[in-house]
Amino acid sequence: MRSLVIIAFLLVASGRVVADMADDPRCREIAFSQSVENGDIEAFRSFLDADARFVGFTVLRGPEAIVDAWSVFFAGDGPEIIWRPQFVEVLESGDLALTRGPYRMRAKGPDGKEIEEWGTFNSVWRKDSQGAWRIIFDAGNASDSAPTDEVRALLDQAETCQSNRGK
Repeated sequence: MRSLVIIAFLLVASGRVVADMADDPRCREIAFSQSVENGDIEAFRSFLDADARFVGFTVLRGPEAIVDAWSVFFAGDGPEIIWRPQFVEVLESGDLALTRGPYRMRAKGPDGKEIEEWGTFNSVWRKDSQGAWRIIFDAGNASDSAPTDEVRALLDQAETCQSNRGK
């Protein structure tokens, strides 16, 4: 009988862990990338905080500017991008998080041949009043060197997170 109680407890606890994983910053970052991979611009928009800033050659301020600039990734013949978090840090307060990891972008060059670019992204997430993680800052930079096998594998591995849209 005691064994059954322990097994029942473990099953309930493991279900709780799986449910919580869908709301952690790592899984949110993966779902954010998957919104682009799947061509779902509304899902992409749902991850953006109202105060979001994407920093690159210029600063994109707010969801409308970000979605407009990123619309190229949602065009059928546009470039493809995928990224995955390699590092995740959450403040003790539990309301801010940093995700960082590799990205890969593929596009057609002027000669029609595929061009592949690798780099690193950094995202800052803030928990909103409903408890959902929203991206507030994002920046990335291209890499001057080829990715390691470990980095390549990170983008190719199957994910265990339950995808959650904007919440």
